[in-house]
Amino acid sequence: MKSGKFQLVLRVVFFFVFSISLLTCCLTQSARADEGMWTFNNFPSKNVKAKYGFDPSQAWLDHVRNSSLRIAQGCSASFISPNGLVMTNHHCVVDCEEQLSTAQENLVEAGFSAESADQERKCPDLELDQLIEIGDVTKEVEAALSGKTGDAANKALHAEEARLQQTCGTDPGVRCDVVSLYHGGVYNLYHYKRYTDVRLVFAPEFAVAQFGGDPDNFNFPRFDFDIGLLRAYEDGKPVASHDYLRWSPDGSKANELVFVPGNPGGTSRQLTISQLEFLRDKSFPFLMPALAEYRGELEEFMKRGPEQEREAHEDDFFVANSFKANFGRQAALLDPEFFATKVQQEQKLRSAVADNPKLAKDASAWNEISEIQKVRAKLYTRYGDLNGLLRAGLVGDAVSLVRAATERTKPNSERLPDYTDQALVRLRGRLAAPIPIHKDLQELTLAYALTTTRRDLGADDPFVRKMLGDESPEQLADRLMNGTHLDDPKVREALYDGGQAAIDASNDALIRFVVSLDPDLRAVRKEYEDQVVAPTRSDAERIANARFAVYGTSVDPDATFTLRLSYGSVKGFEDAQGHLVEPYTTIGGLFHRGTGAPPYDLPKSWLEAKPSLNMETPMNLSTTNDIIGGNSGSPLINSKAEVVGLIFDGNIFSLGGDFGYDAAQNRAVAVDSRALLEGLQKVYHLDRIVEEINSAR
Repeated sequence: MKSGKFQLVLRVVFFFVFSISLLTCCLTQSARADEGMWTFNNFPSKNVKAKYGFDPSQAWLDHVRNSSLRIAQGCSASFISPNGLVMTNHHCVVDCEEQLSTAQENLVEAGFSAESADQERKCPDLELDQLIEIGDVTKEVEAALSGKTGDAANKALHAEEARLQQTCGTDPGVRCDVVSLYHGGVYNLYHYKRYTDVRLVFAPEFAVAQFGGDPDNFNFPRFDFDIGLLRAYEDGKPVASHDYLRWSPDGSKANELVFVPGNPGGTSRQLTISQLEFLRDKSFPFLMPALAEYRGELEEFMKRGPEQEREAHEDDFFVANSFKANFGRQAALLDPEFFATKVQQEQKLRSAVADNPKLAKDASAWNEISEIQKVRAKLYTRYGDLNGLLRAGLVGDAVSLVRAATERTKPNSERLPDYTDQALVRLRGRLAAPIPIHKDLQELTLAYALTTTRRDLGADDPFVRKMLGDESPEQLADRLMNGTHLDDPKVREALYDGGQAAIDASNDALIRFVVSLDPDLRAVRKEYEDQVVAPTRSDAERIANARFAVYGTSVDPDATFTLRLSYGSVKGFEDAQGHLVEPYTTIGGLFHRGTGAPPYDLPKSWLEAKPSLNMETPMNLSTTNDIIGGNSGSPLINSKAEVVGLIFDGNIFSLGGDFGYDAAQNRAVAVDSRALLEGLQKVYHLDRIVEEINSAR
């Protein structure tokens, strides 16, 4: 459930996720138990009432929606006071901590507490989005795509998305996204309020926030204090957040109805069988060894000295998390019984389509997607290498600068989606952010990426020869990092503002490197989008339309990193050995589990506070809520819309949740609201924050 640290995520991880999000299409299955990540404009209130006796009203849904937030960097959050106080996970603010840290002040290790409002420190690169309105634009998008294929379809879609985004105006505090749901069955326009002045209020020490480290990751029982507090500001003042989630005075109890509003990053439950086979047989075998190899590179880098250990600590943590998560996903697809259920689900829908004369014309869509996988296989490695190579750190900044200069000379409707007027607001802010750059770590990552590209494509490949010239990957990475000044935000800002003339005049090594390769990168991207993405989208829309005819919208759409609401109950589960795992752990269990050695070492603050803590206070809990990566930082609330916990992970059985939900064992994991207040008050003595939370009840 850890958030995406984009400058740290390996190129193949980006490519893998990007490929899935573009190429999923719709199957169907009846929603089971508490399964579902529901949009706020199609929430099954009647189902909740039938099972739990509570009927969420429109006013209740609107209040929860307005109280919920998305962290643009890959997490969820919520307002918890009328003064812009925001709750999320520690691992969702760790980038901010790292950016504010120095060799002399390691906030990640030591934690951070703002004892007064003037000590709240602005995060250099963090954005909060509040969903204000959802509009249906399906007819407009379908009209724009009608009769078009390949390149023409891609251009038409991008142009229509840009046009719809512009209907929200030019206010930089507003964001509008065209969201494809049911993979072409529905298109919605999501209207957001954007907050870019976000300040760090509190983050605990890494040791207790991520207590248990990799051994406990994606497991339960858990004992993490995984919380981060932020505050949204406007015009230099805390935001007046009229909708916010009040704190439950009593927490939760077993079997109680609970909800999770958040932004699940992406699921692949509605892939066709041929696409699942592609992931199983091609994508995961490509991804897993690369993750393991990259982690080995990071671990060797960390041995160079204490500063290198500090620089790469978060990289190593998130790569390890990604490896474990993807190992679980791969295991799900390799499970014959699980895969058989996916086959049965597809056959059921295909039979219903074939038997209906009005739908029979769409029956060929599955076979066509299967044929597309053959094309995809031929292009996959090259597309992954070339488009994943230049997406991280300073190299990614160079790509953004070079492409922004070119794209801004075009009409808004003709640009690449990443460079529309709306997208450029975020891009310029990111480029100008005063983020610390560790060139030695970036050199390591770049050398590794260059090496694997040469290995994958071959030393005699024309692109590889053009990329490396007469240099080795290590020599090229060293020359590029020593010859760039893009680590200076003022240099990046000047190049952006100077446009094409500034790029043409620049002798920066990274800029010149990217300029030389960009035509090749664009060509490969266009080939992949024309031959794979566009036809897959067209067939996915046919399947979506057939699915609606058979089942309507009784099943939730795959996750798209947009706001969803899941419902469930506080509940334990049986582990792999058949033992019952209770739904709660306690603060006493935290101390019992501590050994004094990483990753079970407690920080000094908790050891000193031990005599004052109530050892019976619930620490973490498990629930049946259907969540996935991106839900990190989501509040866990009761039927009164009160905070009873803070989602931070899933158990080991949730790792197959990308492809299906297992009601018996799939569990969300949260920090209990009672432990949160106990820690804030008795360990960290944040009386002003505790008072702010309590007074907002």
